Amino acid sequence: MSDTSEDDNEISFTVKFLGRVQVVRHDGLQILDEAVESLKTPDKYSSEKAAKKSKVHLFLTLSGVDILENKTKFLLYSCPLSTISFCAVLPSSPKVFGFVARHPAADMYHCYLFQSRKLSHVLVSVIGDAFRASKKEQSVRGGRDLIVEALRHKNKILQRENDELKRRLAGQTN
Repeated sequence: MSDTSEDDNEISFTVKFLGRVQVVRHDGLQILDEAVESLKTPDKYSSEKAAKKSKVHLFLTLSGVDILENKTKFLLYSCPLSTISFCAVLPSSPKVFGFVARHPAADMYHCYLFQSRKLSHVLVSVIGDAFRASKKEQSVRGGRDLIVEALRHKNKILQRENDELKRRLAGQTN
């Protein structure tokens, strides 16, 4: 689900990549809704839509977000935090989250959409924290605080899941 690296101050999460869509504006929940709708419509000219719903590793560092193919670890996209302008969970579908980033070489924006069964809100929070940390240019200590906070969120989620499984197991043995 997630890994951390002490040396690089990065967090890795495995999520489903739904796709990347060019958008006209750089913020707002409406952009996420429009991007999701755009992915639902077939487009024979867009390989980005054809590659949707593949497992990827989402690497988050204080410098940016990298999206790597799950099996080969091939770098699909790299988004410096300074280019990310918006990140949120889709209200109509709480498992779906995304962020909008400016293309580094052109005057355009792309919305990157992902799906995670349990970690959508945590990932949006972590990306937001990393964005704020990069803006403040925190030291390595600040980066470790970010990783610790992300792990605390994940630990709470896993503890709840563990408690639920214990309740189910206890119910089966009675």
